[in-house]
Amino acid sequence: MQKLTNEEIRQGVRVTYGKAATAGTGCDCGCGASTSEEGAHHIGYSSDDIATVPEGANMSLGCGNPKAIAALRAGETVLDLGSGAGFDCFLAGREVGERGRVIGVDMTPEMISKARENARKEGTGNVEFRLGEIENVPVADKTVDVIISNCVINLSTDKQRVFGEAFRVLKRGGRLAIADIVATADLPDEVKNDLSLIAGCTAGASLVDETESMLEKAGFTNIRITPKDNSREIVRGYWTSGGRMEDYLVSANIEATKP
Repeated sequence: MQKLTNEEIRQGVRVTYGKAATAGTGCDCGCGASTSEEGAHHIGYSSDDIATVPEGANMSLGCGNPKAIAALRAGETVLDLGSGAGFDCFLAGREVGERGRVIGVDMTPEMISKARENARKEGTGNVEFRLGEIENVPVADKTVDVIISNCVINLSTDKQRVFGEAFRVLKRGGRLAIADIVATADLPDEVKNDLSLIAGCTAGASLVDETESMLEKAGFTNIRITPKDNSREIVRGYWTSGGRMEDYLVSANIEATKP
């Protein structure tokens, strides 16, 4: 089996999520949910969370709720890596208030357009969206208090650079609060080279120890990688070729601090 190149993976992911944004469909995550609302509940969002974001922002494409671990405070600046249609950005905007600021970054033009339209309809003044790659974040050094991300970093072909960029833009004492898929065992080769599974947030997952090592190398401290209580239910159903993805992967909360 010929190994996919990084560019093939990047373009495949971009096309997949561009189609999702255009179609307006969500919950393509294997969770078994029939609606985006059911999917959002399944990964940890409350009914209030779902009800307060603009219509179309919740596409249920994540694997957790980063806001639940971010401990956001009024006036903070928040960066969302891989912001999609803006669901987590709008929730963060409520938490940080008018004096705060939320920046969403996504590499998919269709998602950025959808998020900006959602912000326009909502009249949200403290949330903005920028087109860019999470390996090259379009944000100045030491300007962000908190970075959130929801099941996106596993899609990157250069996760070490992503964590380096996160460290660069955070202020001293800044926090990382991520929900993502990580691996507890090596995935089979046929999974690692399946573009649909990579774009589906599974085949590109790094091992837990590798993730911790990358965070340490980037300069982070107070690193905590905590599997969610319902991780097996979230992961189950991703792999349809006869295997069991929950035997290889967990949905986890990833937290760290810039000293």
